Parts: sequence; structure tokens; C-alpha cells
Amino acid sequence: MVTNSTPPIVEAVGLTKVFKDFWMRTKARAVDHVDFEIRPGEIFGLLGPNGSGKSTTIKMILGLLHKTSGRLAVFGKAPSEVSIKKHIGFLPEESYLYRFLNPLETLDYYGRLFGLDRATRKSRTEELLEMVGLTHVAHRPIGEFSKGMTRRIGIAQALINDPEFLILDEPTSGLDPIGTKQVKDLLLNLKARKKTILLSSHLLADVQDVCDRMVMLYGGMIRVEGAVDDLLEDTNRTVIQVPRLKAETIQRIEQVLQEEEGIAIERVSQPRQRLEDLFLDIVEAARREEVETSGVTETGHTAEFLRQQEGDDLIDTLVSESKVEEPTRAVEVVEEPETSEADAVLDSLVDAAPEPRTRATEVTSIPDAPEDVDQSMIDDLLGGEQQDTKQDS
Repeated sequence: MVTNSTPPIVEAVGLTKVFKDFWMRTKARAVDHVDFEIRPGEIFGLLGPNGSGKSTTIKMILGLLHKTSGRLAVFGKAPSEVSIKKHIGFLPEESYLYRFLNPLETLDYYGRLFGLDRATRKSRTEELLEMVGLTHVAHRPIGEFSKGMTRRIGIAQALINDPEFLILDEPTSGLDPIGTKQVKDLLLNLKARKKTILLSSHLLADVQDVCDRMVMLYGGMIRVEGAVDDLLEDTNRTVIQVPRLKAETIQRIEQVLQEEEGIAIERVSQPRQRLEDLFLDIVEAARREEVETSGVTETGHTAEFLRQQEGDDLIDTLVSESKVEEPTRAVEVVEEPETSEADAVLDSLVDAAPEPRTRATEVTSIPDAPEDVDQSMIDDLLGGEQQDTKQDS
């Protein structure tokens, strides 16, 4: 069980972000002196209406925006620190994926950015595609996918590096009830593995089902925060659930309530199943009848590499304030290679400048892609930035 003495994954104190115009006049105070922390092994909800500061807060945590004032630490370090990026998975509100790559090529591409070896990329790609139910369309260009299918690929790419800290911005947007339930089950499975998750969603039912704690923003300020169960508790009513009663029994109970408490029964109703459960039952019945569909097939279990429990707690190492020696334990094998082209590309995705490259052909040092992947397309994507740089010079 997580204790308050455990260093937080994210710590914000007086966090403020002010956007200014060309003349340095304040245009908007997107985040205004926000204090919160995200503890290891919890699912933390970030709620609020449009324009409340949720996306700005997420971008500052990722190091994509610089804070105006206050303190913000991720794994005990500055958000711009490159070394922490390999331990973070991110699903943006919109999945910006290459239209002409298929799911196999897309996941292999992101795996190479994280410096994963060929065998690891291949196994994780197959497991993730099965998990999100897209194995049968693994060779179709993503540009032909529906929004929900594209969203599933986005979720898979956010998990390709088996992150310790997962940031999900509207993860169930565009998903059908089957995909929504699977995402919520996945989050609970990751929580059981002591993963830390930041969930931002407008679908409040999703937050209610999976989050441990949450903050609600409005106008860039926190309006309420705390444990979900505590915030949702209705202290003005009492619910007593029993098997179905006869009308005479209900009348006698109401008489007792009037005599003892001076109150009457507000409502008597029969339990109803959730619409989500009814939908899933209908879909399951159709699958048993082997009804053909061109959409998402039955999703698989959580990917094996996401269910494996590591022996040591990597989070404690990351948030430790003292400088640790070069790790030698087996659990630390997630460390990046000493130097690789994939590292430089990953560095360019954050606010750290990549090291200069002298030859465009250096990208060929990355291990070959799986047989099903069009390696030339991925190499063009990885090498395009170098060629553009040479032309500019």
C-alpha cells in the first residue's frame, strides 16, 4: 500500500502558467498557483471543463511547455530532463499517426524511438495488436481506420515502452463500449502492477470507475480535490438494499420510519442493469453466433509484457534524491543503450536538442525491422530530419 512518505511521481507547488502576447501583455492565466501530487501506484484523475487548464498542465508535466512560476518535478527531476522520458507513456487527445503506415509499422517505429531491440519490438507489437483487437487489420494503412480504431493504435503506442508513468488524455474518446470497458480494465491491471496513471477525461463515469484520487480545475485553479469515494459520497441519504419485498412489507417499513424518524420513503424501485452491460451482452451473443464484422474483433487479454511483475521497484530509484551508481540489477534492463540514433530522435521529441549527425546513413545502424514491416518507410521518417537539416545548411 502506498504511503504518504513515498516520494511522489509528480509534485506541483504553486504551479503557474501565463500566456503572453508579443508585447508581453498577459493573454491568459491558464494555470494559477496549482498544488497537487501524484503518488506511485495510483490512478489520478484530472478533471475540468474546456479551457480549465488540463491540457496545459499535462504539457508542462511532459516538458512541452515551460512553467511561468512555481515548482514542478517528475520522478524528482525537472520535466525537461531527457533521462525520464523513456519511463513515460503518453496518449494525446488526438492521435497524430502516419496515415500511410500500417499498425505493425507504426508500433515498430515507436519501439525504435525508444531503442527497443528487434525481438522485443516484434513480440510487443504482436501482443499489443491482439490486446486492442486489431491483429486482423495489421497490414491496412492507418489512414483507412475509423476514429475508434485509430484510438486503439494510439493506446498501443503509449504502452510500447512499458512505461512506469502513463499519461492518458481522453483515452476513451471515439471508442465503443467494448473498447471503453477494455481500457478501464487495462488501467486497473496496470495499477495492480504498481504503475502510475494520470487520466484526463470528460467522461466522468470513466474517472469514477477507475480513479483513486482526483482534482477538478476551473479557471486554472483547483476547485476540489480528494479521494473519489469521499467526494462522491451522498451524506444526505441512506441506501438499504434487500431482496424484493412485498407491498405490505414496504408499507410496514414506511410506517416504522414515520413513527421513529418522522420521514417517508422517497422512492421504491427495482434494480436496473447498466446500459454498458446490456450492450456487451448483445455483442457477446452475436460473437457466439459467429456473425461477421469488418470492424474490431474480440480483444485479447492484457499484453504479456504489461502483466509481468518486476522484482524491484523502479519508481523508488527514479525519485531518489541521492545520486545512484550505474545499475546492475536485472530489473534495470530498461535503461537505454549508450548511444543510438533512436536516442537522438527521442531527444528531439522533447525540448532537448538532438546531437548533430554527420551522415544520413547512420540510421541504418538500427536493427532491422520485422519481416512484416516496411522498413524503408520508417527509415525515411527517421532520416528525413537529417536531410532537411543538410539542405538548410
